[in-house]
Amino acid sequence: MNWSATIEQTLLTTKANIARFQGQFPHVSHGDGKYQLVNHTDWTEGFWAGILWLSYEYSKDPDIHDAAVQSVRSFQERLQQESHLQHHDIGFLYSLSAMAGWIVEQNEDARQTALQAADLLLKRWRPSAQIIQAWGPEGDPENGGRIIIDCLMNLPLLYWASEQTGDPHYAAIARIHADKSRRFLVRGDGSSYHTFYFDPLSGDSIRGGTHQGFRDGSTWSRGQAWGIYGFVLAYRYLREPYFLDTAKQLARYFMDHVPEDLVAYWDFDAPQQQGEPRDSSASAIAACGMLELAQHLDESDPERASFQEFAEQSVISMANGYFTAGSTEEEGFLRHGSYFVRGGISPDDFVIWGDYFFLEALMRLDGRSPGYWYERSL
Repeated sequence: MNWSATIEQTLLTTKANIARFQGQFPHVSHGDGKYQLVNHTDWTEGFWAGILWLSYEYSKDPDIHDAAVQSVRSFQERLQQESHLQHHDIGFLYSLSAMAGWIVEQNEDARQTALQAADLLLKRWRPSAQIIQAWGPEGDPENGGRIIIDCLMNLPLLYWASEQTGDPHYAAIARIHADKSRRFLVRGDGSSYHTFYFDPLSGDSIRGGTHQGFRDGSTWSRGQAWGIYGFVLAYRYLREPYFLDTAKQLARYFMDHVPEDLVAYWDFDAPQQQGEPRDSSASAIAACGMLELAQHLDESDPERASFQEFAEQSVISMANGYFTAGSTEEEGFLRHGSYFVRGGISPDDFVIWGDYFFLEALMRLDGRSPGYWYERSL
């Protein structure tokens, strides 16, 4: 497949979107091919910033560059105001915006913004429970001891902050949280819980559950994908073999439970039948995670080739059956993403994180940027 030609098509949509969005941020669509726009009130704004930086790295287009730089300025303002940042998704927001600005251009202001964001994320650390609390204020009766698998993708901001500052505290907390996620979110067969509850005072384990999955004991496909990518990134930074083994275990489960076209249904325990929503964003995330995973396996390891091939074939399938092919009318890249199926919110629509990870996968396969989860020199 010609990866560059597909990337070129995404640029057409991105350039049209810059003019349409006027500095606001796309979130999800609602059946009309048009993105709902938000202005720094959600957890997803970083994905549009990440698309801008990836698009600029590929094209060197000055208009895209200006939009990327402006997006970082807006993230700096949000951080100064601590606006809508009372959650763990600070990593999603600032890795793909400010940290990206540092990685691409070595911009010191962007670096400082990312480090300040890491400091804010550390405020989610709950020493009694030994977790980074996902949602809600400290002591919240529902969420005070709750973790979710998505947080594994917020931890790279902390690993990176330790490398940048020489302060091991950031990475030490991230390691504890990643290890607790490995022990309690991952089940013996390689499937995963979306969330897990602990006693916020004692740290005792209570139960696994879900927020967006089919049921508490099911395997939400996007959560499984976050786990694949998050655990391999933990390995990249910490070099603990058990994180690599866990990523492999989750990847095998994902590969074994997708339909013929390799694009996952929204939950692996939901009815796998025509009419049930897919989640193309889950498959895009998993593809990026498997491409990263393959890099860390010896050439003699047969799973290296299988993970690489699965990722490539799933991206080809998405490009052939789900991609808008450079449309300047539809505002997303990747059709048939799902946000919150059980809640009836955008169950079969564009979702901006799906667009970001689809483009990251294309860039990886084209031998270009691997995204903004770590410094390129690592």
